[in-house]
Amino acid sequence: MKRALLLVNRLSREGDADLAAGLQLLSDGGFSLVEVFTTDPQAIPGLLRRHLHRADMVIVGGGDGTLNTAVQVLVETGLPLGILPMGTANDLARTLGIPASLEAACRLIAAGRTHRIDLGKVNERYFFNAASIGLAVRVTHHLSPEVKVRWGVFAYPRALTAALRENRAFHAEIICDGNRLRQRSIQITVGNGRHYGGGLTIAEDAVIDDHCLNLYTLAPQSLWRLLRLAPGLRRGTVGNRPGVKLMSGREIVLRTRRPYPVDTDGELTTTTPARFRVAAAALPVFVPEDYAGGEKGRENVPVAN
Repeated sequence: MKRALLLVNRLSREGDADLAAGLQLLSDGGFSLVEVFTTDPQAIPGLLRRHLHRADMVIVGGGDGTLNTAVQVLVETGLPLGILPMGTANDLARTLGIPASLEAACRLIAAGRTHRIDLGKVNERYFFNAASIGLAVRVTHHLSPEVKVRWGVFAYPRALTAALRENRAFHAEIICDGNRLRQRSIQITVGNGRHYGGGLTIAEDAVIDDHCLNLYTLAPQSLWRLLRLAPGLRRGTVGNRPGVKLMSGREIVLRTRRPYPVDTDGELTTTTPARFRVAAAALPVFVPEDYAGGEKGRENVPVAN
């Protein structure tokens, strides 16, 4: 029997979805499940620590915020992670090619293929997808759980419109693998994975296991120019267009004149000054059989019995 701790955040957008078919599939596949459900995301680390002695793997049902809340404990244990995409955006699931269907996601876990992915780390806090300061933090402020449940994926453009009205530019010093840039910006994002922010793409060639961080910064510009950038931000093809700077590396230091909040995977977790690093091949995650990923960091990890 494979012992799995299943933790589901009922406050996720699809947190009340019917899991019966998927859980039966896992049970038929030889999984013994310890099922934990919560409506308090802040309780997730404690719940994981309380029950992990009963498990050889962890299955998390929720969105990117739920996974962000769990990531610190997941790294401590090193247990394989299964993902049931039950959130609004599910950017990590999209990056890894995990299907949106909960039954299909359970079937993927039952198949048993795991792969080590990189994590980003900012001021000792791990993250999966991306960390941002500036406009994205304002967007997060407008993305309450109630708004996400009510509006779904349309909550993101709604929150962006509100955030643009109140966002202000700031001065930043960026040091990426020793290369220095001083920039007046309205938004800086450091990506570890491929997708973030409700389906945006950090860079056209970004993957979550290439041992590299990708950064872009947006200079102050008109709303019309920002709207023209939107398709490129979704595809990861903004390039070095006017008002956009791109950098990539293994370590990035970001300083601002006063402390600014840093958002990681949709959760406010730290402030500037911020030091970003890659935690290479840090966590084994269940992935589809045809997942290719990057050329670096590829490693299959057997599931403990």
